[in-house]
Formats: sequence, structure tokens, C-alpha cells
Amino acid sequence: MAFPLRRSTSEPQLKGIVTKLHSRQGFHLQLQADGTIDGTKEEDSSYAIFNLIPVGLRVVAIQGVQTKLYLAMNNEGYLYTSEHFTPECKFKESVFENYYVTYSSMIYRQQQSGRGWYLGLNKEGQIMKGNHVKKNKPAAHFIPKPLKVAMYREPSLHDLTEFSRSGSGTPTKSRSASAMLNGGKTLSQNEST
Repeated sequence: MAFPLRRSTSEPQLKGIVTKLHSRQGFHLQLQADGTIDGTKEEDSSYAIFNLIPVGLRVVAIQGVQTKLYLAMNNEGYLYTSEHFTPECKFKESVFENYYVTYSSMIYRQQQSGRGWYLGLNKEGQIMKGNHVKKNKPAAHFIPKPLKVAMYREPSLHDLTEFSRSGSGTPTKSRSASAMLNGGKTLSQNEST
């Protein structure tokens, strides 16, 4: 007698990679314990290791392995970190010339020209505002350095209204104010006590 296989919905079903993202500017992208997003020249920084999780056709979620925080871009072009996977955490992954890869916001772009907003590091290793990064400039170019293939559960989209008083679907200024300046994680009231 054969028993039907029971498949749990919590089983990992997406094949992604654990990787470092090396910028053409000479830095590894890193997401530090306090939520700060920047670049480092340290080869062995554990904060420079990311899960690249496929969430659509050529669309990825970028999650810090150490922090479990997702990279996200808000409607002003600022990068911030999110504990939850939201639409602002989706980045289009495009292969550029010379095998460099660019990551652009899936939901935000220049309104008139339609030009994408990109993840980028400047020459000092600091994150740049997405609407100031051009896809053909070194600031936007990364080379993924895969460490291993991994299986992931599909991240679930959370109702953003629980994080935003305005219910507009994007973080309010109060939630993302410090994140907009330095990519840092903003503590909520219950975490700060």
C-alpha cells in the first residue's frame, strides 16, 4: 500500500544563492548588526554575506545572512532595512556589460523618464540614493561571488498597513527617518525598552 507524499507548505522550494556582492568601486556590500548598509573592504566580514532569494522572474530579495534583515528601497530612493519582506524589498536583477549585475527597485523609478532606481555604493563605500545611481556607472555595478546554493521558503508579503500609520503601503517618515540617512535600522518603541 503506497502512502501519498505529504508536502508541507513550509518546505523550502526556491533555489537561490548565498553570496557576497562585490562592488565595482572595490567594496563588498554589507548589512551590519544595527541595520547600517554600506561597503567594506574586509574579505571575511560576516555582514557581507547575503541570501539572494528569487521572488519572480529575474527578481530577488536581498537578505543579510547574519541579521536576517531585507534590503529595501522607499519611494524617495533611500535604502533601508526591513525585518519583513515587503514590495519595497523586491529588486530586479539585470546582467550588465562585462558580467556586472545591477539591482533596481521593482516599484520605484523616475516618473517622467522611466529610468530605474538602483542599489549603489559610492567611491567611499557609502550607499547612494537610488534615484541618483545610473545603471551605466560603476556605483551600480556588482559581481555576485556565490558561496553556495541554498533552498529557501518563499518570503511572504506582509500587510504594510501594520507598519505604516498612513496605510499608504510605504514606511512613514517616522519609521524610516534614520534609515534614510544611513541605512540604519530604526527601533520601534517596544524594542527600545
